[in-house]
Amino acid sequence: MTTIETHAPELLTVGEAAELSGTATSAIRFYERQGLIESQRTSGNQRRYQPWVPCVVRVARVAQRVGLSVQEIAKVLEDVPDEPTPEDWQRLTDHLIADAERRIAELHAVLADLKSETKRCDLPGR
Repeated sequence: MTTIETHAPELLTVGEAAELSGTATSAIRFYERQGLIESQRTSGNQRRYQPWVPCVVRVARVAQRVGLSVQEIAKVLEDVPDEPTPEDWQRLTDHLIADAERRIAELHAVLADLKSETKRCDLPGR
């Protein structure tokens, strides 16, 4: 975390980041502890976030719903530049869509296997 001397208007407070991302402030702090986002500190030791942090948080929440772990999300976010463009967000969205579709296909295969007549095990005496 870096320290900033004055509050630049483009930086967000933890409350603003939470509101814009649709989460609680505790979620913002959680994602920060996990290394998905970073804050800067004011001379009064208050957190300030870049304006794209709410997007990162919204993406992380969707990625968790897809089934990615926080570590997997961090790996996906490694390719997002410090000042992301709409094209960067679209590439990330496309990646998450492909991952969700792959996971759905895997679950359909498991479901088909479970519904098949194949015995999972033979219990003695049954």
